[in-house]
Amino acid sequence: MSYDLVIKNGTVIDGSGMPRFRADVGIAGGKIASIGKISERAKETIDADGHVVTPGIIDAHTHMDAQVFWDPMGTCSCWHGITSVVMGNCGFSLAPCAEKDKLMVMRNLERAEDIAPEAMEAGIKWSWETFPQYLDAVDRTPKGINYTAYIGHSALRTFVMGERAFEHEATGDEIEGMKRELRSAIRAGAIGFTTSRTRNHQTPDGHPVASRLANWSEVRELVGVMGEENAGVFEIAGEDTGLAPDRVKDYLDRLKALAVDTRVPVTYGMFSQRKAPDYWRQYFKLADETADAGGRMFIQVHSRSLNVVLSFETTMPFDKLPVWRDIRKLPLAEQAAALRNPEIRAKLVAAVHDQPREDGRRAVGPEPRRANFKWLFVMDQASPPHRSIAELAEELNKDPVEVIIDLALAKDLKQFFLQPLANENQDHVLEMMRNPRSVVTFSDSGAHVSQIMDSSLQSHLLSYWVREKQALTLEQAIRMLTFVPASHWGLTGRGLLREGMAADVIVFDADKIAPMMPKLEYDLPAGARRLKQKAAGLMATVVNGEVVLRNNEPTGNLPGRLLRGPLARG
Repeated sequence: MSYDLVIKNGTVIDGSGMPRFRADVGIAGGKIASIGKISERAKETIDADGHVVTPGIIDAHTHMDAQVFWDPMGTCSCWHGITSVVMGNCGFSLAPCAEKDKLMVMRNLERAEDIAPEAMEAGIKWSWETFPQYLDAVDRTPKGINYTAYIGHSALRTFVMGERAFEHEATGDEIEGMKRELRSAIRAGAIGFTTSRTRNHQTPDGHPVASRLANWSEVRELVGVMGEENAGVFEIAGEDTGLAPDRVKDYLDRLKALAVDTRVPVTYGMFSQRKAPDYWRQYFKLADETADAGGRMFIQVHSRSLNVVLSFETTMPFDKLPVWRDIRKLPLAEQAAALRNPEIRAKLVAAVHDQPREDGRRAVGPEPRRANFKWLFVMDQASPPHRSIAELAEELNKDPVEVIIDLALAKDLKQFFLQPLANENQDHVLEMMRNPRSVVTFSDSGAHVSQIMDSSLQSHLLSYWVREKQALTLEQAIRMLTFVPASHWGLTGRGLLREGMAADVIVFDADKIAPMMPKLEYDLPAGARRLKQKAAGLMATVVNGEVVLRNNEPTGNLPGRLLRGPLARG
């Protein structure tokens, strides 16, 4: 047997949940050819002694639809062991859309997903109109990791309805037009269809993104197309029901009926929140009830708090206050000088404490909220625990705003702070991850690039929950991150280390893998900014049999593929 690559002397954790074992892994022609004792020579060998060898991680909730064209490696995800991603979530895709109408699609993405239109304009060479043409464009693009894509409802609406998509419900003819385009997309290899009905998704001028104008009948008809084709997953960023029991019940009943009637797998994200700590439980109960009734439903969950990452270099909770607003427009050096000026500083501190309780502004998505100092933390290390500003202020006998300013000045205004939006209760996080209806994903990679940094949620799972807390075994965690998402999204041939499967493999030190501190850089097209974060402990990342990262540095190999849905596979 001739091998292209042999990974020798590693401890194999194969993704199934079965116990680890010592073995070599032989790779040929992009697939796993042998697992066991391998004595034959290979073109390339990796000595994995002291390391674990696992399937590549699958991240099923990203927004890399634009980024794939200027960053085929899929950073930051690839730095955390991820070898395949699902993009097009929450109703947001770049197709169908003709180049002349691209500003409509960008309008959906700009505020809702914090993707700079300048970066999209500079970084994308538009070469499609229909969704099948978009898939072909991704297919042609050199890639370091694998990509699969949903078709998004907002793009679908704007393609068929034009500007009407942002203002009106669809007519019968317009719905038929959307159904034709959706059917074409699924047959060409779209992994499914997504939508958003949450007020967190707005355009830059504060209006709803296009999918939010759709009534439920439109959603049902579109999901029904996938039911007729017997292919595709439906993902939804859900409705804002509030806590009113009747509104919650109405939405859950509709979601259950949709899954049961169409037989299309339905998925959505869910978090715990301190203001309604048990709200999430009814969504897990819904998934059980849906299965009992004959439908399929699974829930995307996170591995830690969902945090806004704040800094003076990006955004802070005080930026819209009148006294702060002008200063925050200045270059950082001038801001620092103002913050050191006792007179100006006193006005800034007073403004925070004197602001009206309700000022008419509502933060959208991961935009900063009004500062609650008990729930504002200093990010002095990548992983928790982090100390709150309130705790430090009491310890130092200082005003909490003064504490924030002093900490920021000590780091040239580059100090990060964390503001949790959800998943504050880590016991709930663990309970959700352990639930058999859940999938640990939801990084939002490619979006919210200067707001959150969740591409590391998988390496956090391995370092925090497995190594530090010992709440999960490494076998359990790897199964959660590989076999489970591959199975739910139908990524056949991936998610396990088995002979004949695709050779997507990672090699890492289980005692060292962990997220590193993020950095803010201006490396997007047109110089747009983003948060970047790597992980420690990764020796090698292999995609389709080729090493794409060694010690988390790119090798130059770009063997990634477009993974098409079931109707397009040969």
